[in-house]
Amino acid sequence: MNRQVFNPESMYDSVAFGFSHMVLHNGSRTLYLAGQVAWDRNGQLAGGADVVAQTRQVLANIKQVLAAAGATPANVLRLRTYVVKHSPEQLVPICKEIVDFYGAALPAANTFIGVQALALPEFLIEIEADAALD
Repeated sequence: MNRQVFNPESMYDSVAFGFSHMVLHNGSRTLYLAGQVAWDRNGQLAGGADVVAQTRQVLANIKQVLAAAGATPANVLRLRTYVVKHSPEQLVPICKEIVDFYGAALPAANTFIGVQALALPEFLIEIEADAALD
């Protein structure tokens, strides 16, 4: 795979939070995933008012979209994580779900953004992903 992850020793340990400082890719095919929310395959909200449960569904949706192109979380170059009314105590449990999403692969770059609202009031989290295939 043409994906190289960089986490300089002179920087803090970002991998523990589910992201790397930089990803370099020299491939030719790039995937841009739409922001995924916690809808299940039937368009029903999974996780209710629990942002961690919603995160789990969002990441499962991302895995399904990646799989449609023959990709896995190891192909992800960048995430953008939008959390409604983010508070610091949400960071650790959400980041744990993101770490679990990657499995054995080093995580991609990620920007974690607190927002006032998303497209529908029941959405507590939305995650965008960019990935690449060699």
